[in-house]
Amino acid sequence: MFSDIAKITLKAGNGGNGSASFRREKYVPRGGPDGGDGGKGGDIVLLADAQLRTLLDFRYKRHYRAPAGGDGAGRNRTGANGADMLIKVPVGTVVRSADTGKVVADLYENGQRVVLLHGGKGGKGNVHFATPTRQAPSFAQNGERTLEHEVLLELKSIADVGLAGFPNAGKSTLLAATTAATPKIAPYPFTTLAPNFGVVQADGTSFIMADIPGLIEGAHQGVGLGHDFLRHIERTRMIIHVVDMAAFDGRDPLEDYDQINQELARFSPALAARPQVVAANKMDVPEAEEALRRLRAKLQGTDIAIYPISAATGQGVKALMRVVAQMVQQLPMPLRYEQEEEIVEFLDENDFTVERDEDGAYVVYGGMVDKLGRMINLEDYDSMQYFQRVLREKGIIEALERAGIQEGDTVRMLDIAFDYVP
Repeated sequence: MFSDIAKITLKAGNGGNGSASFRREKYVPRGGPDGGDGGKGGDIVLLADAQLRTLLDFRYKRHYRAPAGGDGAGRNRTGANGADMLIKVPVGTVVRSADTGKVVADLYENGQRVVLLHGGKGGKGNVHFATPTRQAPSFAQNGERTLEHEVLLELKSIADVGLAGFPNAGKSTLLAATTAATPKIAPYPFTTLAPNFGVVQADGTSFIMADIPGLIEGAHQGVGLGHDFLRHIERTRMIIHVVDMAAFDGRDPLEDYDQINQELARFSPALAARPQVVAANKMDVPEAEEALRRLRAKLQGTDIAIYPISAATGQGVKALMRVVAQMVQQLPMPLRYEQEEEIVEFLDENDFTVERDEDGAYVVYGGMVDKLGRMINLEDYDSMQYFQRVLREKGIIEALERAGIQEGDTVRMLDIAFDYVP
């Protein structure tokens, strides 16, 4: 089984709650507040690991939650920070928002770490809310609550050279002949169902070559192995286009050549513009000479070189690999995806919205309301006084009045409902 795309759900850890505590010491009958702060929640961290080749593990585990921060305690003790959750992914994994499809991270290099989601901040203990007029606040702030996110992991293999060609053109045989890779090889199409990688040593240097599932007409629309193939060749510096010159199954090698290039161009013009050499394979078959003559005539006047080879016998393979090694050294590094969007990790604590529901009540919600909800103890007088003052200072009362609220109208906020009194 091979998996190169996966949807997973992530949630960083909530911040720990602050403590509403008071000093309780002998001979100190009325000690002041000493509630400690909550700890920070754990982050979600992605790590690119060259030892991984697929996203298969994410088929079986789709939900990842980092631990929350510990709650604060008396004597100004701060809660423990939640441990970060480290998630290993293959090198070349692109992370996209499941909602928008935009790139949020590209795990491009081995060992690269990306903090995808930050844990929530710990809530403040009641010691932070003491004032000259409120010396014994009996409320504290709860920790910041994180949002849950769905992301798409998409593996775009990073290889210097990609082998393109019709199924059964001999790509796997060529890879096996030039590297220590041992791809499955059999005389029928679609033997290769997952990319195989190998390191080629040639001309005093080395490069990574990938044998990738074969294309058929309509692959750019997902027909056959379609996108499963194309996403893996997208990062390569150059392409070796392997053409079956023997055409045992009745196909025309020139038509095969055109169809593969058309599929590449339909999927990505940039991909079609990659430097390309043609490996005219199976030249050990006598009938291949006529096909080679026709292919040379077709490409005459272009900058695409043709190298007659037989991957099965090794004929011409070393010469081809030397040329490819020289080209790879001169070509730029493969495509890297720039971040297109940042994940919204928390509700905006300065934002709120006023709407009317079907019953005519005024409903207030948003990040600011969520923040207030983490701080308010509805059964505590001091806490409610603080709540009412913040409603005015932050403009919520003014927004309600602009929306047309009248005395006696119902306001819904958090889990409570109350009548508006000017």
